[in-house]
Amino acid sequence: MQERRLLEKHLPHSFFVRVYENRINLLRAAIDGAAGTPYHDFFDVPFPTDYPARPPMVHYRSFGLRLNPNLYENGRVCLSLLNAWTGKKSEKWNPNESTILQVLISIQALVLNEKPYFNEPGHGMWPGRAIWEKKSIAYNEDVYVMSCKTTTFLLRRPVLLYIYNIIQ
Repeated sequence: MQERRLLEKHLPHSFFVRVYENRINLLRAAIDGAAGTPYHDFFDVPFPTDYPARPPMVHYRSFGLRLNPNLYENGRVCLSLLNAWTGKKSEKWNPNESTILQVLISIQALVLNEKPYFNEPGHGMWPGRAIWEKKSIAYNEDVYVMSCKTTTFLLRRPVLLYIYNIIQ
């Protein structure tokens, strides 16, 4: 309930979060990427039974498409805050301080950013070079089309059935 109040008070307008009254251990988030990004994506967030001792399990609704180096075809979200990637201790989940609001904002800022091409290890070493910038622009064009496809797939697929399948 504390997390829910935090979301109600501080969630930015570029987010839409649905909390299920009968399933307090589950929420769905629609996140619009920041201006200039190719993203408008959906995430299911089931909470483990020992939350907040462990981070929430964020599942990207990919429908088999890979739209970002940090979002896998199987729905995995790679982010240090979710303990899914190596990072400094301060970047990892801290049960005493970390929140679902922090997770959602981190996904928008760090994953759904303007130049996701550079999220791939090794690609971020050369921003600014003309060839890399061209590849980044082409990547964003592909991502935008795939993001529209995932939205279409989501509209065609029963929501509750999908949520039930990822939790089992």
